[in-house]
Amino acid sequence: MSRRARAVLLLWALLTGAVLALHGSRGTWPSMAIGEVAFAAEPHSPAPLAPLPLPPSPPENPTTPEKVELGKKLFFDRRLSGDGTMSCATCHAPESGFADALPISLSYPTTRNWRNSPGLVNVAWRKTLFRDGRASSLEEQALFPMMSPFEMNRNPDYLEEVLKTVPSYVEAFRSVFGGEITRQGVARAIAAFERTLLSRDTPLDRHLRGDPGALSARQRAGLDLFLGKAGCVACHNGPNLEDGKFHRLGVPEDPRTKDDPRVLATARFVGKVSGFPDYRTLREDPGRFLVTKDPADWKAFATPPLREVSSTAPYMHNGALGTLQEVIDFFDRGGGDDPKKSPLLRPLGLSREEKESLREFLATGLSGRTPESRAPVLP
Repeated sequence: MSRRARAVLLLWALLTGAVLALHGSRGTWPSMAIGEVAFAAEPHSPAPLAPLPLPPSPPENPTTPEKVELGKKLFFDRRLSGDGTMSCATCHAPESGFADALPISLSYPTTRNWRNSPGLVNVAWRKTLFRDGRASSLEEQALFPMMSPFEMNRNPDYLEEVLKTVPSYVEAFRSVFGGEITRQGVARAIAAFERTLLSRDTPLDRHLRGDPGALSARQRAGLDLFLGKAGCVACHNGPNLEDGKFHRLGVPEDPRTKDDPRVLATARFVGKVSGFPDYRTLREDPGRFLVTKDPADWKAFATPPLREVSSTAPYMHNGALGTLQEVIDFFDRGGGDDPKKSPLLRPLGLSREEKESLREFLATGLSGRTPESRAPVLP
């Protein structure tokens, strides 16, 4: 392999967090055949549901109106991509709950992504980012898609020079950060904007604040199922309706993409730079395993928060389930046909009426005032 090729692979490993993950697991990879993973029981004590508090403003990157405005412009600016066709908003569109309404996220021309775009509403409270949790902050997350060869494919050194040719960006960075344009400043500004993408006034929030009429009778029946018979609260709990954990659900591979050679190339590329010895045989998504190298994380993916979930179809890490009804049916069956799936999954035996009540609660009880959706005027 040439020196340049090795450098490219090392850069991508840094972007995907593989090198950072290996810091905690140096040495040889666990000896295992793909999919031969034993799972222990998953103890859980669901956190109580609660209204969302005010979003965090981290001391290392405090939120200010000027920084948010700069981040919003960068979020919608196609100059952040290598060929000028994509922005952050391309895959995180306001009208789709800041997801993109596609099974597999859009990608750089001639390539193909391999995962579904997660929504960004209320992302301010997430402890890990991406489906596999490889980033631990919005600041860390922001640069990944820009530099990914199958997403925006923009060299960060070149990005800085491109933005420095725009006088209003030069002035804004000097005003907000007290210096010249840097990739770190780009990431901090975008992260500050993303922390404003809030949905905190849903019928459920008003119900939790004590409003007796906030939920309709059907929505209340759905909430009772969510907390009880359906067991949703085991993983979707706390103020943000997510447990911060990763679970193997047995989600089927999507037949529309599983044999696409471009998807396979992406999967194997990510496996290669993550240090997976058998990357050439990958035909499925290893999930969290590529980050932690822990066999218990094989095909485990992050629990998504649920506010505004009705806007972010299709669902699951690969978009294999197209509607909320399909998701409910999937969990009612006890998840997918996978003997290694989470022990939290079990057949539920929901009636048709119960399924409809649960769907109504998810679709309308968790939807409130959505974030501002108009794109800004760009410099």
